Amino acid sequence: MDILVSVVLILALSPILVCVALILFFSTKGPVFYLQERVGKDSKFFQMFKFSTMLPNSINMGSKTITIRNDPRVTRVGKVLRISKINELPQLFNILRGDMSFIGPRPLIPTSFRKYRIEVQEAISKCVPGLSGAGSIIFRDEEDIITKVKHMGYEPLDFYKNYIYPYKGAIELWYSENISFTTDIILGIVTLWKVLFPQSQIIYRALHGLPALPRELTEEGLTEEALISFGD
Repeated sequence: MDILVSVVLILALSPILVCVALILFFSTKGPVFYLQERVGKDSKFFQMFKFSTMLPNSINMGSKTITIRNDPRVTRVGKVLRISKINELPQLFNILRGDMSFIGPRPLIPTSFRKYRIEVQEAISKCVPGLSGAGSIIFRDEEDIITKVKHMGYEPLDFYKNYIYPYKGAIELWYSENISFTTDIILGIVTLWKVLFPQSQIIYRALHGLPALPRELTEEGLTEEALISFGD
């Protein structure tokens, strides 16, 4: 199914893929595509494809692996591609190659992968990484969370380590224990719903037993008063 659907989508979206590639080629100084090593099934590495949205060597600049809203490393064209998620479309070729599936844990860079607990690493390694999944849906606006934390004077890397990594790990453990064709179909439908209604939290109603969102990652928790304890 992954192969069939990816072929159909690549053909159907080829005008957009070609158009974006041409725009990037003529408007930026860097490469059209961004290739980055990610951890796949059985902890094997693969090169994940994206349209380039940031300045060359951006991973060694600023906040490094963490991107904030209006990040100065993101190009003008890249900002549009990231908001619309069009920059993710080249991953259809990863799906066609068998590196990825449409639904699964988000493929991680090796340094991020190693920051999870061993049991979480093992759970992630058992699954084919996905273009979308529970973690990708819940953290679709991760840049906004990190930006709010940074503006309140807290270190984004510390906040990520203390709150985001543990919750993402809990999500991936849940997925590995509940993986099924039905679960993947529901996640696919919720992904489309989230594109149309970005603020919707329907995923928690659609999937029973999904770990609840920690207060620190909710709108109420992401306030200066609520994060005082984190700052201390």
